[in-house]
Amino acid sequence: MPASFIHLHVHSSYSLAEGAIPVSRLKTLCEAVQMPAVAVTDTNNLFGALEVAETFAGAGIQPIIGMELPVVYESDGDQPVKAAASSRLVLLAQNEAGYQRLMALASQSFLKPAAQHEPCVGLLDLCQKTDGLICLTGGIDGPIDRALAKGDRRLASKIVDRLTAAFPNRLYLELNRAPSDPRTDGSGRFAWESALVSEAYARDIPLVATNTVYFATEADHDAHDALLCIADGAYISQDDRRRVPRDAWFKPEDAMLALFADLPEATANTVEIAHRCAFRPRLAAPLLPSFAGDKSAEDDALRAAAREGLNARLKAIDPAEERSVYDARLEHELDVIVRMGFSGYFLIVSDFIKWAKAHDIPVGPGRGSGAGSLVAYALTITDLDPLRYGLLFERFLNPERVSMPDFDIDFCQDRRDEVITYVQQKYGDDRVAQIITFGKLQARAVLRDVGRVLQMPFGQVDRLCKIVPNNPANPVTLKEAIDGEPRFAEERKADPQVDTLLVTALKLEGLYRHASTHAAGVVIGDRPLQEIVPLYLDPRSDMPATQFNMKWVEPAGLVKFDFLGLKTLTVI
Repeated sequence: MPASFIHLHVHSSYSLAEGAIPVSRLKTLCEAVQMPAVAVTDTNNLFGALEVAETFAGAGIQPIIGMELPVVYESDGDQPVKAAASSRLVLLAQNEAGYQRLMALASQSFLKPAAQHEPCVGLLDLCQKTDGLICLTGGIDGPIDRALAKGDRRLASKIVDRLTAAFPNRLYLELNRAPSDPRTDGSGRFAWESALVSEAYARDIPLVATNTVYFATEADHDAHDALLCIADGAYISQDDRRRVPRDAWFKPEDAMLALFADLPEATANTVEIAHRCAFRPRLAAPLLPSFAGDKSAEDDALRAAAREGLNARLKAIDPAEERSVYDARLEHELDVIVRMGFSGYFLIVSDFIKWAKAHDIPVGPGRGSGAGSLVAYALTITDLDPLRYGLLFERFLNPERVSMPDFDIDFCQDRRDEVITYVQQKYGDDRVAQIITFGKLQARAVLRDVGRVLQMPFGQVDRLCKIVPNNPANPVTLKEAIDGEPRFAEERKADPQVDTLLVTALKLEGLYRHASTHAAGVVIGDRPLQEIVPLYLDPRSDMPATQFNMKWVEPAGLVKFDFLGLKTLTVI
């Protein structure tokens, strides 16, 4: 049977401490209700865009890449247009141009926010270029609903005018219904719905029915409520705090059709939008910046630098083997490196290491499989003679198992940033970034956080946390700890609140809580990075990071370089 409804406003766990559905779980939900497409619209980011695209497409589900974007409504000449900065629009990528624009907007919202204290963009910036984007008006969190809720029909009309001009034939007035929300009537209609529908019919703007999804099933509402409290530093018992209605779950098609039975065009338009969105980001081959012009020039430059470097090395040491053995090994490695297309990588790494050493910045002697490369030794990337120690080059690079080379490079912790600054100056600030990483709610942490929002005694929660085995090398999940430790069952019997704690914590374990930057990873692109990946800015840093984490930034086409600040090296 063809689909009659598609979810177009879904928050995955990449809506940090707000969405409670991991990407893999969302795929399972779509399969369970046979939904052939879904739009993931995380709050102000594209953290999961490539993961969503690959996960869903591999399961035969059409991924629709989108974002829920906070927008600031600036003054418009003599006609001031004002709305809360947290008013949100939903943007969906129709094609590659739309995805490029999404990446630019996601990057701009962090790097050059239109307001303090929250990533957002200004309406004027948004409207400058909208090719390839479909806009939904955000539902009850959108500027039009908010204006109508305050009885300001004129402001709502003004915003509709602006959006209609910016998104010709690509604007949909988003309609939400939530029977569990106390602001609605018994059928789930908000008080301003009739005004919104009248606005749509009067201007011939299509309506679209959505359910803003934050959690998987209705039974997950209480756990999600605890997640919001964790994010906001609130308690479950508080009255004045952020909440979402019980309806914010991944409802099946028949439930949504029944909810909007009086407006069948609103549900039919979800399928129309899915048909209009025919793009997904794809995996890309490594895109290295040019070091010495064209590829052949890089290959020749690498061969010349490696031969010259080996001569210098062998003059300074007592070789472990005959010179002919070194020459043969060097030429073999060079042939493999050139054939695999990694000449530029070696030259780039050698360049910033030589710069660091020339400026008296301590650099490690070499660690990991890269120490098995004679070319790396000749280029002073490492300081270990691999022939003396019988180290194998094939552990580092093997033509039969093509993967990017990866040198583990240690720098003095105090002066590491100087090396990164040099790389930025050489290749361009817009082509160098760190890599994002996401903090998860792990077993002990989720127990502590949920215990706090439930206002359980600290000593009791601390005692429960200590029952969970602490093994950083092989972390134990909360379920494994509960199954393997009888004391949890005893605590549950003695106190019903402990049962509430454990049930809630099990549902939240593993969700992303916050974003930060990776300790070592840096990427260097051959073009402005936001043309390849969206960018993020950690509030504690002034250097951009990619919005894709370590697992997905390399499949996106970027090459990772390690710049690890090592305290031990600093002390030495």
